[in-house]
Amino acid sequence: MPRRSRAREVVLQVLYQDDLNPTHSLNATDEFLRARLHNHAELIEFANSILSGTRRNRPELDQILESRASNWSLERMAATDRNILRLGAFEILYTETPGRVAINEAVELAKRYGSKQSAQFVNGILDGLLPDKNQPDKNQPTTES
Repeated sequence: MPRRSRAREVVLQVLYQDDLNPTHSLNATDEFLRARLHNHAELIEFANSILSGTRRNRPELDQILESRASNWSLERMAATDRNILRLGAFEILYTETPGRVAINEAVELAKRYGSKQSAQFVNGILDGLLPDKNQPDKNQPTTES
């Protein structure tokens, strides 16, 4: 598993914990990241950045996701799918990660941790976020001179 993919997997585990047990210790989260990422400084930094960003923007992310999930409220979604969507949406909307990469990473997490239909569900909702991103995809050539 590529290293950043592993960091996303660990962040998903923390987000899941946040969702089901919001009173857990932040010190425990830091220790968990360090242990699961084998004290690899670059991965811990990446994991902390996407974790803190997802946590900080959760109300807005939830609102956006609910507006995109036809006939689904966040409460009705499986906790795993809900948190994969939050993480993927954060990366698409707030980071330099190319949108298609963020979607692919989220779909892979859904395949691994979700139900049989999770990958399609996650892909469909996150794909709908791409037109909302104000900037063009970083991998797409621009026509500016």
